[in-house]
Amino acid sequence: MDNRWKKVGEILVNYSTHVSPGERVMIAMQEIESFSLTQAVYEAVVRAGGYPQVQILSEKFRRSLLKYGTSDQLKWVPEIESYGMDWADVYINLRGAINSSELWDIPSENLSINQTALGIVSTLRWQKTRWCVVRVPNTLFAQQAGVDEDTIMNMFFEACLIDWKTEGEKWKKWAKTISNSHQIQIIGKNTDLSFSIKGRKWVVGDGHINMPDGEIMTSPIEDSVNGRIFFDESVIYAGRLFNNLSLSWENGNLIDANSSNNQDFLKSILQSDKGASKIGEFAFGVNPNIWIYCKDIFFDEKINNTIHIALGRAYPECGGTNLSAIHWDLVKDLRKDGSVLIDGKFILDKGSYLFEN
Repeated sequence: MDNRWKKVGEILVNYSTHVSPGERVMIAMQEIESFSLTQAVYEAVVRAGGYPQVQILSEKFRRSLLKYGTSDQLKWVPEIESYGMDWADVYINLRGAINSSELWDIPSENLSINQTALGIVSTLRWQKTRWCVVRVPNTLFAQQAGVDEDTIMNMFFEACLIDWKTEGEKWKKWAKTISNSHQIQIIGKNTDLSFSIKGRKWVVGDGHINMPDGEIMTSPIEDSVNGRIFFDESVIYAGRLFNNLSLSWENGNLIDANSSNNQDFLKSILQSDKGASKIGEFAFGVNPNIWIYCKDIFFDEKINNTIHIALGRAYPECGGTNLSAIHWDLVKDLRKDGSVLIDGKFILDKGSYLFEN
């Protein structure tokens, strides 16, 4: 085994989730490509005195359910997975990369129904456990990113094996400088979006809930969102790509949503529940070692000098109140074009952060 897997496993167990002796740890091995990291995490849990349990998941299993399942089966919330969130003190999800076209022929309605059911499990995860989610790259992932596998794997390890304490302290200082801010404005190509964050908290993602991590996030005041945002890069949800996505709000209500493809699925996502069309999160990506746009949100939302919003569920630790079964992160790349102003002051401009200026 590449010794770097062991180092990542030790970070996940001893830093990200702080497993203590006697704690129960659910390890979700999602796709066979995540086996090496599963083994490393399992060993690290045992060494920490915990009780590991491995659950095997795959998008191929899900495809069978979506293709042949009845309406009741699509709505089914898996009991064992739900129970796992009650049983476990810690949940570590090792998500191996998948074929992004695995669900190409699944009707949008079926996909939307099942995605809502999975969202219930996801909500239980963050409500009841200390958790961390990892995206494990492979050949398919490299192809999706348009680079060779060695490059993507090296980026993965470099992004995971940073000095989390040092970087986290720097990001916390940045967050402190904007902690009492009121208004955010995002300007860019076909974009002018503004909203209030008055009274909301900034939370730093420093390797505890995602790996690789690296973001500074908050939640907008729900009815303060006004304007339009356009996403130059393709965005993905439930295995479906959306190109040229444009969203507009007026006083927090979504008034327009357009994509050059998968428009029906986009509509079904935004109508999943009452909170699905509202912005639950705004964040800056700050990981210094993630630089390739991979069409995978677990990496892309951490790219340095980018921002992202999330439709749906807000993080209560930020003070957000929006409730939804979905949480769909959408990345806007501002490295070449675009700016973010906070209370009228440039914070991100022309591909550089200005927190310390």
